[in-house]
Amino acid sequence: MASSSSSLIVGEEDDFYGGGSGWVEARTSCEHLPTMSNDLIHIPPPDSCCSRCHHPSENWLCLGCKDVLCSRFINKHMLNHHKETGHSLALSYSDLSVWCFSCESYLDAQLIVKLRPVYETAHLMKFGTAPPARPDEFLQVGLEAP
Repeated sequence: MASSSSSLIVGEEDDFYGGGSGWVEARTSCEHLPTMSNDLIHIPPPDSCCSRCHHPSENWLCLGCKDVLCSRFINKHMLNHHKETGHSLALSYSDLSVWCFSCESYLDAQLIVKLRPVYETAHLMKFGTAPPARPDEFLQVGLEAP
């Protein structure tokens, strides 16, 4: 009995820390977008280290103040930054996803017009090219892929 309850806890922990698998549906709106910096065209490069522990990878860009901090899988500096400042939005320099800590959800950086400039800038800096364009029919809210 003890081993089955122990594995249940491990399973829950894995899901909490992103260990579970499955499709993640990114949100197409977020009430925290107005908290973003007005200048997200000029951002630190994607290879920037965490400003607190100087870890070189798994770093996030705070879209409120443009600080670069490490993920919850390293030293949790971005998560702590959110708790300390209330800055909700961050862009992952690993995969260029955008996370809202307050909504506890990913945001669609290509569909949400206000996020497109920072996503495109980060993509250009990371890969040296503009991101591939999504077909127009997918850029309309509410339209699903065939």
